[in-house]
Amino acid sequence: MRQLLSFLLFFISFATAGLAHAVAPVFVLNSLDASVSVIDPVSWTETKRIPTGKEPHHLYLTPDEKSLIIANALGDSLLFVDPKTAAVQRTVTGILDPYQLRFSPDMKWFVTVANRLNHVDIYRWDGQTPVLAKRIVTSKTPSHVWIDSTSRTVYASMQDSDELVAIDLFTQALKWRSPTGPMPADVFGTPDDKFLLVGLTGGQGVEVYDVTGPAPKFVQLIKTGEGAHAFRGAGDKRHVFVSNRVANTISKIDYKTMTVVESYPAPSGPDCMDVSPDGRFIYVASRWAKKLTVIDTQSRTVVRQVNVGKSPHGVWTLDHAARQ
Repeated sequence: MRQLLSFLLFFISFATAGLAHAVAPVFVLNSLDASVSVIDPVSWTETKRIPTGKEPHHLYLTPDEKSLIIANALGDSLLFVDPKTAAVQRTVTGILDPYQLRFSPDMKWFVTVANRLNHVDIYRWDGQTPVLAKRIVTSKTPSHVWIDSTSRTVYASMQDSDELVAIDLFTQALKWRSPTGPMPADVFGTPDDKFLLVGLTGGQGVEVYDVTGPAPKFVQLIKTGEGAHAFRGAGDKRHVFVSNRVANTISKIDYKTMTVVESYPAPSGPDCMDVSPDGRFIYVASRWAKKLTVIDTQSRTVVRQVNVGKSPHGVWTLDHAARQ
C-alpha cells in the first residue's frame, strides 16, 4: 500500500508539472528521406514524420522563437514548424541551396551557405520573410557558418578548398580568406570573439585561430579524433562538444585552456547534436545507423537509441542547454 501511495503521489506531481510545462519534442532531420522525425523525449519514441523538401540538413529557431526553420538544400526552400507542437506552419521557396543557416545575434540578418552552388547568401530579416541583400561567390563547397557576438563578421568554412573566409556583415564584402587543414566543417566562436574553432572532417582534430587581428592567426591543433565535424556548446560558457564522425566519439573541449577534458562513445558516424537543459545528456544523430543516440555524460555511456530515417543530420529541441 505504501508503494502504491508513493507511486500515485509521484504520478500526480509529474502530471501537474506537465500541465505547467509540456515537454518540447526533439527534431531529427532525415537528409536522404526528405523528412523530419519528431521524437517524444519522455517515451523516446518517434511520434510522427513530417515531409520536407529534398535534403534537409540543418535547422534554426526564428528570433521570436515561434518557428523552427528547416533548410531544404536540394529543395531550395525553408520549412517553418512550430517548435512546441511540431505543427507545419508554412514553406518559403526560392532560397537557393540553403545547406546551413544562422541568424545574427542582433536578429537583423539571416545567412545561408550554398554547399553545392558555392556561395554565401546574406538576407535581411523583417520578422517574416528573408529578403536577399547580397550573394557572395566563394570557394568550393561552403559548409558551415558562424557569426560573431557583435553581428559584424560572418565566418564560413570551405569544405573542398580547405579555406576559412570572413565577410563583413554590414558591407557584405569579403574581409579575408585563409587556408585551413583538410575538409573544414563546423565553426564555433568563443563568447569573447577572440578565438574561432574549426572542425577538420578530413583530419584528426580542431584548429584554433585568433581572429582579433586584421587576418586570422593559427594558434594550435586540438587532437580530438578522426573526422572532427560538428560543434555544440555545453551551456556553461566554458566547454564545447565536437563530434568526431570517423572516430565515433564526442570530445568535450575546454575553450579556456584549449584542451580535451572528456570523451564519450558515439556510434555510427556522430554528426549534429543538442544538449538537455541540465547539460547531462547529448542527443546526437548517428548518421550511418538511422538513429538518434542519447549519451549520458556522467556515466559516459550510450543510454538509448531511437530509430529515425535515412542519414539523420540536424538535431534540435526547444528544451536545451544554453548554446555557449
